[in-house]
Amino acid sequence: MSTLDQPGAVPAPDGSPDAGVPWHFGDPFAEQRAAARGVAVVDRSNRELIAVTGPERLSWLHLVISQHMTELADGAGTEALVLDSQGRVDAHMNVAHLDETVWLDTEPGAQATGARGGPQPLLAYLESMVFWSKVEPRDATPERAVLSLVGPNTGDLLPVPAEPYAVAAVDGAIVRRMPLGVDLLVPRDAVDAWWQRLTGAGARPMGTWGYEALRVEAVRARLGVDTDDRTIPHETGWVHVAAHVAKGCYRGQETVSKVHNVGRPPRRMLLLHLDGSPEVLPETGDPVRVGEKTVGRVGSVARHHELGSIALALVKYSVPLDAELLAGDEDRVVQAAIDPDSVPGDTPALGREAAKRLRG
Repeated sequence: MSTLDQPGAVPAPDGSPDAGVPWHFGDPFAEQRAAARGVAVVDRSNRELIAVTGPERLSWLHLVISQHMTELADGAGTEALVLDSQGRVDAHMNVAHLDETVWLDTEPGAQATGARGGPQPLLAYLESMVFWSKVEPRDATPERAVLSLVGPNTGDLLPVPAEPYAVAAVDGAIVRRMPLGVDLLVPRDAVDAWWQRLTGAGARPMGTWGYEALRVEAVRARLGVDTDDRTIPHETGWVHVAAHVAKGCYRGQETVSKVHNVGRPPRRMLLLHLDGSPEVLPETGDPVRVGEKTVGRVGSVARHHELGSIALALVKYSVPLDAELLAGDEDRVVQAAIDPDSVPGDTPALGREAAKRLRG
């Protein structure tokens, strides 16, 4: 039985990246309130999973993804990226290491730039990088599915790790603490049983509408929605979180180190408050303008139970934070203002500081 068959379940609209899972269950604002004050459960089983096994799994992953992996303990997790040779983001993954297997869950249809310069499925890219390493990446999407719990009362439902990104096994599920809540990688043939268990214990069903609104509020980027083909990790807050600046060479590492040392990426992801009717909102990919000048790109657009209409946008670093912005295209243009609390702190310009010390 699919969660789309649950009472009140409404499927995502055409073109949504979350096709195949519920968009909401009749009252998306009440669902968000339940997540903010109690606990809600979200079906995210449309995400793709890759399992990596073998004695050299950590050292091999260390070479092909952006995160420091060689010392990732059993029972630990993290986030990671695959970058192209120019340091632009190809894929984003959540990582869990448990019982000699590394689990990577990623966006539906995740791709990476292959050796010939064209895109290929993420799993195919990883397989092409195995060479002589003692490692076996495989498609684990038929094996497990992602459910997410969000809310302060999550611990009332089942034992969950307390430390950020910590991973544990609970009744056949792999449980990972995440910044937005707790992810469960459950056996795919047990999704319905887990759904009934969690909702029966008090979790309110919530669709991706609510989950995405809370993600936007938290200013957490989503690949393919908040990113374009020019996005580098520094623009979306993925440096340190998913990209290591000090480990050895990996594809795209030169760009990561260079921009980290310079201190300022070309753009930065900000939270925008949108002033307009909920029926007239910008769409993903629309321009952000100051007057007639395009200064950014709209990413995720959400309707939040407290903040109203909000969006994430990649905006040029040079745009003043008090600028009067216009977000949208054609007949869906609305005024927008930058949320000052969403502005990331400046990264120290290590290269310039080093040059000053040398001149001194």
